Amino acid sequence: MSESTIWWLVAGAAVAIELATGTFYLLMLAIGLVAAAIAAHLGLPLTAQIITAAVIGGGAVVAWHLKTGGRAPGKPVQSNPDAHIDIGEPVQIDRWNADGTATVKYRGASWTAVLDSPGMEPGAIGQFHIKELLGNRLVIEKR
Repeated sequence: MSESTIWWLVAGAAVAIELATGTFYLLMLAIGLVAAAIAAHLGLPLTAQIITAAVIGGGAVVAWHLKTGGRAPGKPVQSNPDAHIDIGEPVQIDRWNADGTATVKYRGASWTAVLDSPGMEPGAIGQFHIKELLGNRLVIEKR
């Protein structure tokens, strides 16, 4: 088996693993493996192929990291409106229970609602908005 074939197979395996895991950095390393395969097609020695894979793959990883700015991950899933369509939706509070919760009707079902700040005193009635979902509870806030 030729060296270029081995590089292509390893690059394909890296892409397959990336698709299974969602690790975008692995795709950047696969670019380096493809560059090494091309270097093998050009007849470069094995040492040059390995250096090509390392420089191109490592450079792509660094470039991607710099492009994304090493951003912190987004909002947690329970409060991310991209993950839950309910975030930001209004609910009506008519009365509060003694334990600081309220029972609200939302989308045809009864939900337990709690205030977003535990130190806040429940008592205000009216329209609130869903801030996040914690299990089967709606965390609400007054806007």
